[in-house]
Amino acid sequence: MKFLKNFDIDIIRLKDGEHAFPFEIKSDFFAYFAGNDFVSDGKLKANVILKKQAGVIEAWFEINGTVLLTCDRSLDEYDHELIIRERILYKYGPEEGELNEEVYLITNETAHINVAQLIYEFILLAIPAKRLHPRYQEEELDDEDIEGTLVYSSAPDEPEEETEPDNNPLWEQLKKLKNKE
Repeated sequence: MKFLKNFDIDIIRLKDGEHAFPFEIKSDFFAYFAGNDFVSDGKLKANVILKKQAGVIEAWFEINGTVLLTCDRSLDEYDHELIIRERILYKYGPEEGELNEEVYLITNETAHINVAQLIYEFILLAIPAKRLHPRYQEEELDDEDIEGTLVYSSAPDEPEEETEPDNNPLWEQLKKLKNKE
């Protein structure tokens, strides 16, 4: 729990206006969230900008840096660059809670908010579902281009009607060759 206190932002003393809070994200951050199979190390900077107004606090999370990922294809580790910009609203209400994934309720007595879990979730959501080492990404793009040209149909195979282009001398020559056989 002591580690999490590093990510507390004291909001009770904040005056109305904009305030910036920088955080360093390193391997100890990811180690705290044990059981994480996706990210074990990284070097990121998180800048949390709070804009306090009457009844609401708007929080912008700007997270930039790299995380160490394992390639799904080769199991090689590589640095993956992340650039994240997310927004959360904290509204004052009668009790603390989460209205939805973007709006949290806090009370007037809430002394601080902890942003560690939100930063962690934003990082996880920014990691691609298919983790490929950069040396395989070109190949993957080529494969997707090839797959994109394939046509899949659930209709039964029916013989295609032959359509002949009109007035094309090449087709006429081919037709003559076909008729000779």
